[in-house]
Amino acid sequence: MSRLLESYAAGRWYAASAEGDPLLDAATGEEVARISSAGLDLGAMAHHARTVGGPAIRELTFHERALLLKELATHLTGLKDEFYELSLATGATRRDSMIDIDGGFGTVFSYSSKSRRELPNDIVVCDGDLEQLGRTGAFMGQHVYTSRPGVAVQINAFNFPVWGMLEKLAPAFVAGLPSLVKPASQTAYLTELVVRRIIESQILPEGSLQLLSGSAGDLLDHLGVQDSVAFTGSAHTAGILRQHPSVLHGGVTLQVEADSLNCSVLGPDVTSSDPEWDLFVKGVVTEMTAKAGQKCTAIRRVIVPAAVADEMTESISARLATITVGNPADESVRMGPLASLGQREEVRKAVEALRSSADVVHGDPAAMSGFVGDADRGAFMSPVLLRARAGAVEPHDVEPFGPVSTVMSYDSLDEAVTLAARGKGSLVGSVVTHDPAVARTLVLGLAPWHGRILVLDRDDAPESTGHGSPLPMLVHGGPGRAGGGEELGGVRAVLHHMQRSAIQASPDMLTAITGRWTRGSQRTITPEHPFRHSLATLQVGDTIASEPRVISLDDIDHFADFTGDTFYAHTDPEAAAQNPLFGGIVAHGYLIVSMAAGLFVDPAPGPVLANFGVDNLRFLTPVKAGDSIQVMLTVKQITPRSSADYGEVRWDALVVNGDGEPVATYDVLTLVAKDA
Repeated sequence: MSRLLESYAAGRWYAASAEGDPLLDAATGEEVARISSAGLDLGAMAHHARTVGGPAIRELTFHERALLLKELATHLTGLKDEFYELSLATGATRRDSMIDIDGGFGTVFSYSSKSRRELPNDIVVCDGDLEQLGRTGAFMGQHVYTSRPGVAVQINAFNFPVWGMLEKLAPAFVAGLPSLVKPASQTAYLTELVVRRIIESQILPEGSLQLLSGSAGDLLDHLGVQDSVAFTGSAHTAGILRQHPSVLHGGVTLQVEADSLNCSVLGPDVTSSDPEWDLFVKGVVTEMTAKAGQKCTAIRRVIVPAAVADEMTESISARLATITVGNPADESVRMGPLASLGQREEVRKAVEALRSSADVVHGDPAAMSGFVGDADRGAFMSPVLLRARAGAVEPHDVEPFGPVSTVMSYDSLDEAVTLAARGKGSLVGSVVTHDPAVARTLVLGLAPWHGRILVLDRDDAPESTGHGSPLPMLVHGGPGRAGGGEELGGVRAVLHHMQRSAIQASPDMLTAITGRWTRGSQRTITPEHPFRHSLATLQVGDTIASEPRVISLDDIDHFADFTGDTFYAHTDPEAAAQNPLFGGIVAHGYLIVSMAAGLFVDPAPGPVLANFGVDNLRFLTPVKAGDSIQVMLTVKQITPRSSADYGEVRWDALVVNGDGEPVATYDVLTLVAKDA
């Protein structure tokens, strides 16, 4: 008997006393492992996550959490040969394993990088601008994101045992949530191996990650209002989860990413002599055969102009004929088996349903020969292409979760959009065209029905990642049939796990709460210029108030001559006098910013290493010759970089004229040494 998979629960590895259900190699039918969660205390797992894992993660800042993810991804990358070897048993070719394993590690790296670039080195995130709620500015509002004291449960599908776990784990960890992972049983042995190596590394705090190998049992009964469930799988199971009392009445957040009837649409401008023709054919065949079509983003519906439907069907069939199907251990194999014999039977049933209104034009779903391997033991199936008949219904309702796609034709762009919409909501659609007008019409028509749309042509093809590849920086999810959920999307996924709250308070209180200086709160004018301070001594609120400087007409003329900016409002008195906004010659906005820098900069070498940008620049009141300006520069936010000897300091710059009216406001971004 093979090894019984273990769960990692409440700080220890747990093996069920039951014999467990067998998990078979998809290509050979040999037993790989057994699985059971009998006797596992699921309530204790949830409690451990909330009381041990969550507090340990939330002691860290966003940047500290992100650096641990980088360390983890680096560690796992060094072990990937071991994961690739076991991945063969899932039916994955080397290309398939790269999508799952390297794709998972890449997602973790991406979240580490984006979190350090886009989130503060803190535990709270400010969302949007300040809102002035009173007449004088003494009462302000600010939206903030904070971590929830709950647990992120993930229930994953069998097709991506590594990526499916890591793409959920990474944003949840950055958000301050521990993860409880329940992989699909069929390929859980690969997930278990990766989790085992993560736990052995001791990179993540204890309780950050737990593994449930086997049935989820009464897990949802132990979840509450601060907890969430992210589910990837069938619409049927999603429907059951949606009816669970903890979701209906207990406040548990349910995120669903379900399989969908994704489409690819060929533009009417494309002919067989165009590069886009081959791109379309290659895209369809790739999505039919990668992971043996067992992808929630695979192309199920091929929507093409009626005039070229026959020719396109022949082109796709010809390319499919070159695909070798069989045991992925054989290097000649381009497509591996389905995950199990049972999965193959499900796909065959779906093909039979499709044949009610479509005809098979390539492949034999019932074939038991022609494969590199034994089809009685391995779940091999040839790619199947169908051609929909007029008025076909089933291709818009039935999803064969395997190497199957259906060609259907349209006579107008409106009809193409209508056909796509009949899928009732999809994760991804693609449009292949070189005509910008066609692209705009199709994308705007498809967008309400899709979570992501790829527009592919000869220009972006060399860098395109393809129709079916979710990217960590772009949202993954879709409306309607696709589940209505949303994952990934960069920092959006982190914030999705957090609670957004509107805070109403005085400016000083908002500064104390957010760690970011708030307009109207106290400034500390230091005896020593703030540029003399390193991060070790610099404080939020530290301010320099400059002396005033008069801007003369000679200053304006010189700036115009020196820069070449001779716009009439700065150089032509008569024309400028006719301008209803100025009524005469005014100083250049960038002259004001430049002179403001001259007023607040301390020129000697010191802790300030560089200015790397200006944000949110606004010119508010025109400055005329003879007006004076003065600047207040205040430390707004300090973000140490954990991986460098310096950090980022954001300064609030307020330039006023002689009457105290605001002339310009902006944020100055600098790099400042941690120590003097």
